[in-house]
Amino acid sequence: MQGFTGARALQKELKILLVDDDDGDAKAVLRAFRKANIANEITRAVDGIAALDILRGTGGKAPLTPPYVLLADINMPRMNGIELVRELRNDPELHSSVVFFLTTSSDQQDIAAAYNLNAAGYIAKETAGRDFLQLVNMMDRYWRIIEPPAPEH
Repeated sequence: MQGFTGARALQKELKILLVDDDDGDAKAVLRAFRKANIANEITRAVDGIAALDILRGTGGKAPLTPPYVLLADINMPRMNGIELVRELRNDPELHSSVVFFLTTSSDQQDIAAAYNLNAAGYIAKETAGRDFLQLVNMMDRYWRIIEPPAPEH
């Protein structure tokens, strides 16, 4: 998916990897970014394995180069969001990836697991669903004030 024409970017060159198996939720996130006139490139993966292929440049995919942020669901087939982030944290080239969980799970074990894996945030879809625009604006503010990790080689 390409960036939105005539719009501003969260941060120059920042790419977004949306990892979610639910088509409706993915479309809602994309609509919110368009509505907020965010121009960043957004790539979608339908599960953790597909996300790793995109990040590593495996499975016939070109690697997603930093800076990027992941918006990941937890409940997905093949590899869920917690397993994905655990894999990222154990990968020397991907361990500093910035991850926000955007999920239907309000399970306290999932929330604890996410933050134990150094998630930048945990957002319930039902809360964000009322106003995905607030989520987009929060990410915009976040990327304006933080210093993202430098690419590791």
